[in-house]
Amino acid sequence: MTTVTAVIVCDNSETACGRQTCEPFIAKVMFTQSVKNLDNANDIVLGSPVCSSNLVLLRRLNFKSLGLHIVHSGSTSMMDNLILQDMIDLYYWPTPNGHKISIMLEECGLPYKTIPVSIGNGDQFAPEFLKIAPNNRMPAIVDHDTDISVFEGGAILMYLAEKTGMLLPEEQAERFEVLQWLFWQAGGLGPMAGQLSHFVNYTKEDIPYAHKRYADEYDRLLAVMDVRLRDRDYLAGDYSIADIASFPWVKPYSRLGNDLDKFKNLRRWFDAMKRRPAVRKGIDLGDDWKRDEGQNESARSIIFGQNAQTVFAAADAASK
Repeated sequence: MTTVTAVIVCDNSETACGRQTCEPFIAKVMFTQSVKNLDNANDIVLGSPVCSSNLVLLRRLNFKSLGLHIVHSGSTSMMDNLILQDMIDLYYWPTPNGHKISIMLEECGLPYKTIPVSIGNGDQFAPEFLKIAPNNRMPAIVDHDTDISVFEGGAILMYLAEKTGMLLPEEQAERFEVLQWLFWQAGGLGPMAGQLSHFVNYTKEDIPYAHKRYADEYDRLLAVMDVRLRDRDYLAGDYSIADIASFPWVKPYSRLGNDLDKFKNLRRWFDAMKRRPAVRKGIDLGDDWKRDEGQNESARSIIFGQNAQTVFAAADAASK
């Protein structure tokens, strides 16, 4: 296998990657066959550094229709023989929190490898995982391009957005429009929907007060979204990580006993989100994996039987 580095210039950067300026970027390419006539390919630059944050273009775009100038070697296009190595390890289980990151990775087009973290089997308490995610919760990522690991969904979304220059504006006012709704999800919609899900799907006892408490709050938060969406398509105006964070927690509305049709603006947003190919692919990741956390007593004990003692025990195991 011959490895070269090529400069690829995008003529349509706003459509391609959402950035306002068009700059040449370096992308690492590897060929499955020998590359000939390198001296005649003026755009090939051997030994150049790799700008891997722009690998998004190499995975998610229709290159020819977007006006990308692909360097050719003989009669073989570089893009036709491109092999991309996985850049991101995604520690994942198909839950709403996991879906946030699988959707984002699909939207960004970054190559990633999925590492299942079966929460019912207790994979999240493995010593090697604790080193990546000190809270013993998935999702988490390891970026082999930067050797940075990140846990917590909101932090991961921000990291990936900044890495790729996508779905989080650089201008301060627009940026904080996104961030306030991202934190709204992390502090409100997600936790309240999660607690409601617990009392709907996991408790054996009927606890009317707890069920009503969280059902009412979930209902209120959906109304907050509906009002916000009266005069805009997405939570922060343009599509962003705030929408990606919120969608997985709106998705189970029916199972949580709500009716999205009473929120016409939220319904419009929800349907638009469902039509995005990256959202569908991210939601489908792991859909065929066996899950029985709600019925399996051992799994229930692992997930809900945690306290300070189990945290100390996991930390001691990881330090050995």
